[in-house]
Amino acid sequence: MFELQPTLTGKLIKLRPLQLDDYAALHKAASDPLIWEQHPNSDRYKEEVFRGYFDGAIESGGALVILDAKTGEVIGSSRYYGLDESASEIEIGWTFLTTKYWGGTYNRELKDLMLGHAFRFVDHVLFFVGPNNKRSRKAVEKLGATYVDTRSRFGGESVVYRLSKSDCVLESCN
Repeated sequence: MFELQPTLTGKLIKLRPLQLDDYAALHKAASDPLIWEQHPNSDRYKEEVFRGYFDGAIESGGALVILDAKTGEVIGSSRYYGLDESASEIEIGWTFLTTKYWGGTYNRELKDLMLGHAFRFVDHVLFFVGPNNKRSRKAVEKLGATYVDTRSRFGGESVVYRLSKSDCVLESCN
């Protein structure tokens, strides 16, 4: 049975289930407009918009908060969503990191931990990315994910990438 909210620990980060009392720290982490610049919801840094994101994360039952492993500081969030056991796939998405942690190594470890967990239970992971989010598209392509199609959902369009366990370039996938 797929555990949607595991605690996962790496060298740089720790992921744990998102809780209601994480709101203030997570909003603080999300309050930089640069984080959302290429995102379809480019105003998510605003309190009233972020509240919807946070409530959706809690309701999803698969949201994780990302902590700096050394300091314990909240540096972002991600989640598992849409488990489809018959297709042996799940989505990893709604991910953001504070700009201080951009540059590859933290996001790479995040994906490594989440994919390693996912591929214990499913054969494929989907990534839904805003069409203009070049940073995120490039990041999932580096993992070995391939473009599948464009889909409308939640009031906007997303490009969909699929990563099969056999195509994943990270050590945790094998």
